[in-house]
Amino acid sequence: MTAAATEGVPPTAAEVATSRDRRRPPRAGRGTQQRQQTRAALLFISPWMIGFLVFTAGPMVASLVLSFTGYDLVSSPHWVGLDNYRELAGDPKVLTAVRNTAFYTVLHVPLSMLVAMLLALSLQRLSRAQGFFRTVVYLPVMTPPVAIGAMFLLLLNGRTGLVNEVLSWFGVQGPAWTTDPSWIKPGLVLMSLWTVGGTAVIYLAALKDVPEPLLEAALLDGAGPWRRFRSVTLPMISGTVYFTLIVNTIASLQTFSEVYTMYFGNAATSSGSGDAALMYAVYLFQQAFQFLHMGYASAMAWLLFLVVMVVTLVQVQVARRRVYYEGG
Repeated sequence: MTAAATEGVPPTAAEVATSRDRRRPPRAGRGTQQRQQTRAALLFISPWMIGFLVFTAGPMVASLVLSFTGYDLVSSPHWVGLDNYRELAGDPKVLTAVRNTAFYTVLHVPLSMLVAMLLALSLQRLSRAQGFFRTVVYLPVMTPPVAIGAMFLLLLNGRTGLVNEVLSWFGVQGPAWTTDPSWIKPGLVLMSLWTVGGTAVIYLAALKDVPEPLLEAALLDGAGPWRRFRSVTLPMISGTVYFTLIVNTIASLQTFSEVYTMYFGNAATSSGSGDAALMYAVYLFQQAFQFLHMGYASAMAWLLFLVVMVVTLVQVQVARRRVYYEGG
């Protein structure tokens, strides 16, 4: 307040402007504050940045360089140019591993998403003890991958396995899941359903965000349960479905731990399975740490990276026309 204002005399325009200038912080002060906030933000995210550079970006660049060399972890790397990539194109086991991985991915991704959606819809209908059953559904996700592989090696045993025992109750003769090449990959897909609880919980959270007025309006219009799900619920959760599609696809293309435990870390099954269970990541691991072809394995890793990137870009392009974002 100016002196004139306190005496009951209206302040002049010059006095008002002077008063505003006094209240406004100097520009230099605001610039200093912004610089301090930027330094504080960089300080807080610096652990992640250092971890990314040391454990992700650095190894990626190193593997790219190694993919053009011959390296066996013992002697020094020597430059071979594109020889590793030419060998990839002519390696029959690479083609077998690609086929197995593609077959597994095509079966696993839609089936796991379907089962997860059914579980989420079932959990949504529960009025009591929903938290308990949600925990029960999610608990298998916490099982270590190696333990899952060992457990399903017993469950899928063609003679004494629990899966075939249950099938026999209905008069069905179960196949030799772990030894018949025709049934090894379907058995792996069946094993992968053990961890659909994580996707189911994500779907359940999305289902709870579907606006009730939309469902009530569809019900008043005479839409049945399936029509309400297809025309209202599914479009409203399409962003979540799209997210799980990408995540599950990438995980399927890199599947390793359970498969290696069942068929390549066990002498009893490694000889009988042949190449029917040879996934791309498993063959990459063998080249790197069993045969010590680190340069060749690096080339395989970059091929997998390019495949994942292309598949993801295709899914992104499709999502632009199929995915609905509220407020978009």
